[in-house]
Amino acid sequence: MQALVIHCHPRKGSFTEAVRDVVLDRLAAAGAEVRLRDLYAEAFDPVLSGPEHEGYEHEPTNRAPVASHCADLQWCDTLIFVYPTWWYGLPAMLKGWLDRVMLPGVAFLMPDAQNADIRPGLTRITRLGVFTTCGASWWLTRMIGAPGRRTLLRGVRLICAKGCRTTFAAHYLMDSSTAASRERHLARVASRMDRFIGAGARTREVVA
Repeated sequence: MQALVIHCHPRKGSFTEAVRDVVLDRLAAAGAEVRLRDLYAEAFDPVLSGPEHEGYEHEPTNRAPVASHCADLQWCDTLIFVYPTWWYGLPAMLKGWLDRVMLPGVAFLMPDAQNADIRPGLTRITRLGVFTTCGASWWLTRMIGAPGRRTLLRGVRLICAKGCRTTFAAHYLMDSSTAASRERHLARVASRMDRFIGAGARTREVVA
């Protein structure tokens, strides 16, 4: 297993970091080869510039500004996102990573004379995981539509391998969380991870 973990939180010592550490621990226990990308720690620039946008479809030169990230994406067979949900969606840093790294020729193939729509490019990825926290409740998040979850577990999954297995876990009502609720959630993350990376051909989503 070759796992790429995308971690996105601006503060050291955050609960999101604790979730990330559980994810990394379970991957290590499974003997996975792991690459960690801590977007804030490496000061990733999330802004898609004018010149980058102009050359967006020019393969393979379009990946030059983010070549190492693209290489990681094409290397992995397991992709895991760990981030806080802000305003019902992805942090700007993580959205910018998608904008700049999920490129034509890397993440998907552009329409051509034979194909009217885009086609998957991440067909090596057979597992997709999302671990997040939400200040809002479960019902309010669902009522709004959980756009962050939709972007990753639906949008990104569509360009991964057919039957890509997914897992998801969120700690809701994070602003009123307790030590006990956080401990329970970390145990839930560990359990989800063990099921996610364990043997078996199930492709249904494992949900919190």
